[in-house]
Amino acid sequence: MAFFGLFGKKKEETQVASEKQDLDQGLERSRSGLFAKLKLAVAGKSTVDDAVLDHLEEVLVTSDVGVETTLRIIQRIQARVARDKYVGTSELNALLREEIAALMKDPVPMDPAVKPYVIMVVGVNGVGKTTTIGKLAHAFKQEGKNVVLGAADTFRAAAVDQLRIWSERVGVPLVQQGMGADPAAVAYDTVEHARAKGADIVIIDTAGRLHNKVNLMSELTKVRNVMRKVIPDAPHEVLLVLDASTGQNAVEQAREFTKATDVTALALTKLDGTAKGGVAIGISEQFGVPIKYLGVGEGMHHLQLFDKKAFVEALFKE
Repeated sequence: MAFFGLFGKKKEETQVASEKQDLDQGLERSRSGLFAKLKLAVAGKSTVDDAVLDHLEEVLVTSDVGVETTLRIIQRIQARVARDKYVGTSELNALLREEIAALMKDPVPMDPAVKPYVIMVVGVNGVGKTTTIGKLAHAFKQEGKNVVLGAADTFRAAAVDQLRIWSERVGVPLVQQGMGADPAAVAYDTVEHARAKGADIVIIDTAGRLHNKVNLMSELTKVRNVMRKVIPDAPHEVLLVLDASTGQNAVEQAREFTKATDVTALALTKLDGTAKGGVAIGISEQFGVPIKYLGVGEGMHHLQLFDKKAFVEALFKE
């Protein structure tokens, strides 16, 4: 399996090993809970029959994979069992890995020819949006890219302050106008500044909710449209940040945001603090939007580019 960085550059072996370890540790709680349930599902059975499949369905649903996605996984396994005639319960783990990986989408790589590449980050308050932006900025800078941040979540003073702290910590410039400013105006100034300075990456923070009667999704549309006055095809990525520890609440947030705006990628945070890692499978499959980043710890380097095979292997690692 080849592991690549944000811009397609192959990672060093030591970096790959470190990220695998972080992913394994981040999914430990999800993996241990899942395996305990799987063992009960196949107890006393030698072949994958209807009873095992019924238990497996319950295991996946209670592991926050989601009902719709679980049914698709069960259908795929039923088809394999019917085709192969005999499938032992000892093979179930490998079978699950294959079928789940087949359902999940690969993230779309960034186009290095697009400059500046504009990322608009959306999501409700409290999911780790600002932290994800800071970690992303760090990762881009480590790859030698010039990054500009835009503080367009102007409805919370804390959001602007947090982003300023991250910009100083990472060492990248921040465009801000303070609390109460027009978010679209901040976004406009940010992309204009980035283009004038020859920046590679622009990351725009946006509001998770508003303190007035303005519709949040309408506000996000306004921010997007104003950026296009400077860069016609901006934003190049709309990144929805979700807190994996909220389980099915994260699914509901994904449903609302994907209805209202053109979400192109997902970032799942706080995987290291939850047993609900299975939600990643359901969200990716159900909404047809690829997971692009995983937050597997609190450190600045604990944001990983998503690799579905590595994720599935870590989740079902024996």
